[in-house]
Amino acid sequence: MSGTLHIDRVLYSGNGFALSERGAPVLVPFTLAGETVEATNPNASNEAQLLCVLTPSPERVPAPCPHFGTCGGCHYQMANYPEQLRLKQSIFSELLNGAGIDAAPEPLMHSAEPWGYRNRIRLRVAHAVGSGDEAGTEGSLRLGYNRHATTEFLPITTCLIAAPVLWSTAKSLLAAAAEDRDVAYWLNATAEVELFCDHTMKRIQVTFFCAPRTKPLFDSLDRAAITLQAYAPQGVLITATAAAAFDPRTGPTGRMIAEAGAPGLNYRVLDETYWITRGGFFQVNRFLLETLVELVCNDDDQPRSGTLAWDLFAGVGLFSRVLARSFNEVTAVEANPTAVADLRAALTKRGSTSTVHESTTLDFLRRAVLDRDRPDLIVLDPPRAGVGLEACELLARIAAPTLLYVSCDPTTLARDLNALQPFYSIRALHLVDLFPQTFHLETVAILERKPPAR
Repeated sequence: MSGTLHIDRVLYSGNGFALSERGAPVLVPFTLAGETVEATNPNASNEAQLLCVLTPSPERVPAPCPHFGTCGGCHYQMANYPEQLRLKQSIFSELLNGAGIDAAPEPLMHSAEPWGYRNRIRLRVAHAVGSGDEAGTEGSLRLGYNRHATTEFLPITTCLIAAPVLWSTAKSLLAAAAEDRDVAYWLNATAEVELFCDHTMKRIQVTFFCAPRTKPLFDSLDRAAITLQAYAPQGVLITATAAAAFDPRTGPTGRMIAEAGAPGLNYRVLDETYWITRGGFFQVNRFLLETLVELVCNDDDQPRSGTLAWDLFAGVGLFSRVLARSFNEVTAVEANPTAVADLRAALTKRGSTSTVHESTTLDFLRRAVLDRDRPDLIVLDPPRAGVGLEACELLARIAAPTLLYVSCDPTTLARDLNALQPFYSIRALHLVDLFPQTFHLETVAILERKPPAR
């Protein structure tokens, strides 16, 4: 069964929103506002499958990727890039309005090249079933992602949002496995493989995520690393290869089964070089990293400065290390011990007096609210769950003059801004399009403390 629907608007999920003949909400992926489409009857989650577009939007374009629509990675390839940016601005403003955010300024959009932007990709590894152009030879190894809205494996032949060197390296892995038993051993043991390139796109780190009981055969990974280098694209150096334990239910365990080469990768942003130990978090958009750092660390093209700054959810110090140049002291807070070690080592090497706390942000704030020292600036860069209401309450009590909130999820950002708005006004909002072709939004919100009520 199918029906005709008129798409009213696009939601944060990337789905188009329509009403059925009975007035029930229907979500249709890969559609744009104003389009008339034919779609299947919605499932229990009100989601329908797009069958065809009867009246296309003038902003619709042919998707350049052959996997678009079946791959779960991209949502907006059917829209020209200016329309993608307009969509994101509109959706963001709608989310803020729905959360009751008062007097929010118009968000400023920052964008760059919308293709080939990812410096890191993680691909699933599976054996081909059947044969054909997509499946490959029966039993051969294939790389891929999930099919849209499922966990089903989708073999792919290209990925247009990945840095070109990552996909060419991925193909070289398959070529090496077809000829070398050590590479084949590790790829056959792998559920997912991650490729991470540096800022030059000439150095690559390869991580095989394997079952925890995978045996590290004597020198097999060292030999595999040598072979991978021989098959690598011209001019590319595979600086690090490792096999990491991977639980199919929970993901990476943090335990290394075997390693060859360097334990991490250097990545340069502006004039800072960051050491990222394998498994550490780092932003993926290679074109907009400098823009993000400048938005956080500068104010009207001048470095933010003062006596004390806190960098909460600091990671490897993307912001801490720049802020440490213009603040007398920076206190960085990070729960991941690997990232903490990397940041401490970098600050020690520089001779900085700044400190790094291995702690969750919430635990740090619970202790810090009792201290007398108050920062001039607090930077927050939480995961998708956001800062949280208790942390917002503690931030309000600490009363720093400026809060700078970097968010990768506008729904949790809106929730937290709502909790903070009795105490802070929003001075500026910046949308940084770190994830073109997808619905994901990165935001920088600059908040100023309101004067106390008289």
